[in-house]
Amino acid sequence: MKLENIPKLKHNTSNSFFLIAGPCAIEGDEMANRIAQEILTITNKLEIPFIFKGSFKKANRSKLDSFTGIGDEKALAVLKNISDSYDIPVLTDIHQISDVKLASKYVDILQVPAFLARQTDLLIAAAKTGKTINIKKGQFMSPDSMKHAVEKITKSGNNNVMITDRGTMFGYQDMVVDFRGIPTMQDIATTVLDVTHSLQKPNQLSGVTGGSPKMIETIARAGVVNNVDGIFIETHFNPGNAKSDGENMLNLSNLEKLLTNLLEIRRTVNNLD
Repeated sequence: MKLENIPKLKHNTSNSFFLIAGPCAIEGDEMANRIAQEILTITNKLEIPFIFKGSFKKANRSKLDSFTGIGDEKALAVLKNISDSYDIPVLTDIHQISDVKLASKYVDILQVPAFLARQTDLLIAAAKTGKTINIKKGQFMSPDSMKHAVEKITKSGNNNVMITDRGTMFGYQDMVVDFRGIPTMQDIATTVLDVTHSLQKPNQLSGVTGGSPKMIETIARAGVVNNVDGIFIETHFNPGNAKSDGENMLNLSNLEKLLTNLLEIRRTVNNLD
């Protein structure tokens, strides 16, 4: 996939990784705009290509009473407003075929969640929109098996597809990133490393997913050293009060320092033989 095929994506010639970042879920207009504006300021300063992400709904919650969203079209309108106001591409998840037609009217990139990476009808429907498709690698899938998911997109006539690794399930309550998978998946498609969901601790007895945010920079550094194409980060100005996945999100106040460090590592890697 060529990054220049993503509408509104800036700094494509910066010889850097690109960034997919934003809150787990759209909680409202004010919070989403605050996060988008702060990330945009940082990425423009550092010349990092930036895609804003936010789920318009959360369909895969552990508990029945967990937050799922503010309303589908209301949240999608927030995403479109961010794209139009800041002239940046936006990404959101889709969970079923009816989401595809609806979300594609508002966003630039459709993301297939990891649990749905093998859902053929969903992938084909997404491909036929002509939008860029980001497939999250299933926690239960090997890196090389992602070629079959990608082929469902490309053989449907859409070559604008990328893969995001969000770790592999290890036991019942932990995730592990196998960095050998990065070059394997890069042979298939543009590859992104999700450095926040990779640190999730799912299936907690409380029904609320845990995480290890102190390890975000550790995972991100390793991804950049191994030349991953993009970095995926969920971030919030108050993770403790976020309505979804707050336990493994990066505090927005730490984002600029993290990205600055990652850029220094990428520059060093680019100078290696």
